[in-house]
Amino acid sequence: MLTPISERRLLQSAVSVLALVPIVAGFLGLAKGIQVFDAHAAVSRSGDSHIRYLSGLMLATGLGYWTTVPGIEAQRTRFRLLTALVVTGGFGRLYAVALFGLPASSMVVGLIMELVVAPSLALWRERIEQRCAASAQSSTPILSSR
Repeated sequence: MLTPISERRLLQSAVSVLALVPIVAGFLGLAKGIQVFDAHAAVSRSGDSHIRYLSGLMLATGLGYWTTVPGIEAQRTRFRLLTALVVTGGFGRLYAVALFGLPASSMVVGLIMELVVAPSLALWRERIEQRCAASAQSSTPILSSR
């Protein structure tokens, strides 16, 4: 079994790496529009504007997750909010699957990130918070090094 500090560091590493997905996808969507996600799609100016707006939200969400990494055990509210936003988007994507069938594999990966990975990370973060609180109550310092 991992020590609380080792488990905390592992979670921090996982969040740091996995947050790169929305950061990179969001940045590319801002820069190149729909062509990043579907090279054959044609979109109106309004559609392009909306894609770039949503890409900005995706970028901001990834950056938001990065802000939770230091002191992740104390980031309950922010982490839950970010995860709720991601899961809500995942339900939208799942609805599209019900309407139109499976999209490209990259979108399926996004769906898995939104409905499986993000909630799993949130539950893991809750576990870390509880372990840190229990350790603090027993006066065992686990947060001495970040």
